[in-house]
Order: sequence, then C-alpha cells, then structure tokens
Amino acid sequence: MAKAKREIAAALSLVDIVFELVDARVPASSRNPMLSDIIKNKPRLVIMTKAAIADPAQTPLWEREIRAEGREVLTVDAVTGENIKKITPMAGALATTAKKKVPGMKARPVRAMIIGIPNVGKSTLINRLVGRRAAAVGSRPGVTKAQQWIRINPRLELLDTPGILWPKFEDRAVAMHLALTGAIKSEILSFIEIGEYFIDFLRDHYPDAFKERYGIEAGVSKPDLARHIASTRGVTGDDYYEKAFALVINDFQNARVGRITLDRIEKPI
Repeated sequence: MAKAKREIAAALSLVDIVFELVDARVPASSRNPMLSDIIKNKPRLVIMTKAAIADPAQTPLWEREIRAEGREVLTVDAVTGENIKKITPMAGALATTAKKKVPGMKARPVRAMIIGIPNVGKSTLINRLVGRRAAAVGSRPGVTKAQQWIRINPRLELLDTPGILWPKFEDRAVAMHLALTGAIKSEILSFIEIGEYFIDFLRDHYPDAFKERYGIEAGVSKPDLARHIASTRGVTGDDYYEKAFALVINDFQNARVGRITLDRIEKPI
C-alpha cells in the first residue's frame, strides 16, 4: 500500500483529472481519507459505482453530500451501463482548465487517473468503458497489481492504479462495511462477527428484506436464525453457526437481500 501511494503521487503530474471511485453501498466508508493529501488540488470526479445494488433512496442523499463538499459526482453502474456514457464528457469539462494547450498541436485526449479502494469496481468500470476485457476482474481485493495506461476512446485515456487502503480502521462500522463489501480480506474479521453485524443492520434498516430473504421474523435470535439457515440450506456440522453467517455475507455481496446501502443518511440534507 505504501508503494502504491508513492507511485500514485509520482504519476499525478501525468494526468489532468482524478476519478475517485467509491462504492454506492458504502459512500463514506469506501473513501480513503488519505487520498485528498495525495491528490491535493488536482481536478476530481467522484464516481459512485454499483448503483444498481445500492438503496435508491440513499444514493441521491449521498450525491448531495458529496456535492456539498464542492466535488463533482456521478453515479454509475458498470454492469447495467447506467450513466457510463456521461463519464467522458464530464471528464472533458472538468479537465479543460488543467490541460495545457500547445499552439499548432492537435488536442490530445484527457488523461485521467482512476483511484479507489480494493473491490470498488475499478476494473469492471474500465472494461465497460473500453467495451472489452482490458483489466482483470476478481472478487477478492488486490487484483490490480500495477499501474497501466488504457485508451478508452479518442477523447479519454485512463491510468489504472492498484487499490489502496489506509493503515488503520478506527471506526468499527467502517471495518465491518468494508469487510461486507469485500474491500478487505475476510480473514481479518470472522464470518460470525461480520454476519452478526449485518443481521443487526438488516433488522434496524431493512426488516422486510430480512423476512423476505430468510423466511423468518426479524426479531428471531441469532442462534435460531443460524439454525434456520442451516436447516433450509443443507448446512451441517458443528461449525454450522459460522457457515450460516458466511452464507449471510454471501447473500449481501451477491445482492440477494435486495438493494442495501450500509452507510446511512437518515435525514435529508
């Protein structure tokens, strides 16, 4: 991570604009607090990814929150293609003042650096923009290992970078949210700890989704829920409790519980 941070800082002089990718399900938790120190005054477009599986009631509130910081924001979904075509023109508009015009030379493409924490959807977005498999995609963090230039179209070139995380998670909720979305490796926190956190979250914010997915009332105890999941999904063995909550985590990561946003804005701004 330290090496990736140095490489990003060194490459900033090569680009006109930075695309900061955040997961629409965790718009706050997935923003690396170290990035502003690295990016400094470089023009920035915050791109909220995975919109199709985020809570549609929460996403506009987070867009307004980010705009209130003075940032431009665009919500996209690389799987469905939502708003993908808006990226190039928005990048061109934001980068106009940053690009140096040389008299007599043909205008070059906007050069953008794409930055985000692991598993935020950088490679999936790049492949959607290019229209082919230009970047490796994986369900585990750390798929992108090195910087690489990718030509999107005649107007836009991207510098892909490895995902970088900050060294300490002082907020337990942030750590849980990143574990649930797959941004940090599952070995760091136990399936039981993450799954129990998510069940409590569903009970508080999405009780109907809880009941629809698991076929049991939201107020059921966690041991009873684990036994219920084990019996309905063929889970056996003394470690059924851990296996049951591993299934709960998998349900969230594959959007089987519905459109869920973990970072909440409870009141409109």
